[in-house]
Amino acid sequence: MSEAITRGVRVTAKPEFLPQQSDPRAGLWMFAYHIQIENSGPDSVQLLSRHWLITDATGRVEEVRGPGVVGEQPVLQPGQVYHYTSGCPLPTAVGTMHGTYQMVTARGERFDVTIAPFTLAEPYALN
Repeated sequence: MSEAITRGVRVTAKPEFLPQQSDPRAGLWMFAYHIQIENSGPDSVQLLSRHWLITDATGRVEEVRGPGVVGEQPVLQPGQVYHYTSGCPLPTAVGTMHGTYQMVTARGERFDVTIAPFTLAEPYALN
């Protein structure tokens, strides 16, 4: 699990290994990650885009950018919480993810919110 707070926006990430969707013999490990975004700041904010850096156990980095998350660009009023779940395939049993969400306030001010690094790992892959 990871957590970071930027300008009153708290992002919590909880990874989960998906054994039913994984096939290690074929070099595929599937993970879900559950995200909670909480706006504890004084202004409403909208999530415009995401930027992820995904690193596998060989050190290969994949960069993912795109609008919104899971097809949405949610607006969070002060005190509101937004949840979503997405997935990440890896060619190794262990990896990491971290990144940023680009947000905009109701006044049009843009800023990046940190998504702290978290580990993707098949159970018992790490000692």
